Amino acid sequence: MDLLKLRSKKGARHAKKRVGRGNGSGHGTYSSRGMKGQNSRSGGRRRPGFEGGQTPLIRKLPKLKGFKSIKRINYSIINLKDLNVFEDGAKVDKEALYKKGLIGSLSKPVKLLGNGDLQKKLTVYADAAANAAKEKLEKAGSKLELPPPRQKAS
Repeated sequence: MDLLKLRSKKGARHAKKRVGRGNGSGHGTYSSRGMKGQNSRSGGRRRPGFEGGQTPLIRKLPKLKGFKSIKRINYSIINLKDLNVFEDGAKVDKEALYKKGLIGSLSKPVKLLGNGDLQKKLTVYADAAANAAKEKLEKAGSKLELPPPRQKAS
C-alpha cells in the first residue's frame, strides 16, 4: 500500500459551495447574500449574541451567587438498610459494595448513613459515618472500621 494511493470513501468529502461564479451556477449576482445591508458586505457580520441593540439575553441573566468550596468531599452514600444484602460475618468494603452495585465508583470515598436497620453482623470499612449509623451498628453487633482522622496543618 502506498500513501499516494490512499483515497477517502466515496461521499466522505463534499465540495465547497462556490458562490459568485455566474448566474449559471445558481449562486451568482449576490452570491446568496441578498441585495443590500450589513450582511451583504465583506466583514459585515455581527458578533455572536448580538440582538440588534436590545439588551442581550446573556446580560439579562443573573451572575452566579455564592461560591463552591474547593475542600468539599463528594461521598458515595450508603444507608444501613442497604447492607442487609451481605451474609453474616461478611467484610464490607468499597470493592464489595461496588460488586453488589451499591456504589457507582471506586474513586469516591464511602459514607455510611443511619437510615433503616441492620439485621446482620458485619465488619464495615468506610471513610466516614454518621453518629446514628455508628450507634445502630454497635447495637446490631457489627464492627465499623474508619481511617484515622487527618492532622490539620498548623
